[in-house]
Amino acid sequence: MPSTAPPIVLTFGLSDPTGGFGLQADLLTLASMGCHGVSVLTGYTVRDSANCDEVTGLDPDVVATQARMLLEDMPIAAFKVGAATKAEVVSAIAEVVADYDDVPLILAPDFTLDDEHVLAADELRESIAELLAPQTTLLVADQTTLAALAQPDGDAESPSLDAAIAHLLSQGTEYILSMQAGTHRLVNTLFSEDGQLRQDLWDRPSYRVMGMTDTLGTAIAALLANGQEPAEAAREAQEYLFQTALHAFRPGMGAYLPDRFFWARDDEGDEPRPPAPGDASHPKPPPA
Repeated sequence: MPSTAPPIVLTFGLSDPTGGFGLQADLLTLASMGCHGVSVLTGYTVRDSANCDEVTGLDPDVVATQARMLLEDMPIAAFKVGAATKAEVVSAIAEVVADYDDVPLILAPDFTLDDEHVLAADELRESIAELLAPQTTLLVADQTTLAALAQPDGDAESPSLDAAIAHLLSQGTEYILSMQAGTHRLVNTLFSEDGQLRQDLWDRPSYRVMGMTDTLGTAIAALLANGQEPAEAAREAQEYLFQTALHAFRPGMGAYLPDRFFWARDDEGDEPRPPAPGDASHPKPPPA
């Protein structure tokens, strides 16, 4: 008899040939977290682990058609939306997911490639803020991105973090996980309309690791697909991210990549096993 199918997560994002971020990274994370990942390409990059030479967006009709074919064929347990290159593509995605408002949506927009805001056009930010953020179950973003989404036209002074979060929550976003990188720590704070729900501090890697936002957002989507509540999923996904960064490897001459299957390394001679949410044997984050 065939086994029961794992939860299916549909992810939208860019193709990254290195597997460091984007769809390839999402599919690795979803498999590691016990889900089956299906994907819709929003564009592709020409790059290696050190540099990105080209970013090309796809036709929005192609994006919408591929998504609808998958949705008519398979039961999707969660959506994850990562990077896009065009406002028209964001509009197409927003129109598709609006027909499935009972499916949780994780939004992890990343306007940077190689630390440059090459995907930060005003029209793109505005479309994400107006069309996708109001449908979002949990938004994962750094403080710069949160401010950009709260003031997408770029004409006025950037709002404070508190003002940006309040604005996005008032527009319909249910939860926001704000990521802040300090000198030695990563500070992740979860907000809802009830205010701050939790704050987690993690040791920051001394090396550059690609795909941190995508890994965190996709791990949250996987946990939601497995039935966890958003606040619990945000906590467990951070533990997973911490371990992937702790075990990061450098395959080329550029950035390190998260080891999304860190648990499969048989370093101790024990049988490898995937991490289970709430597992007491999970390595815990360093004390705050």
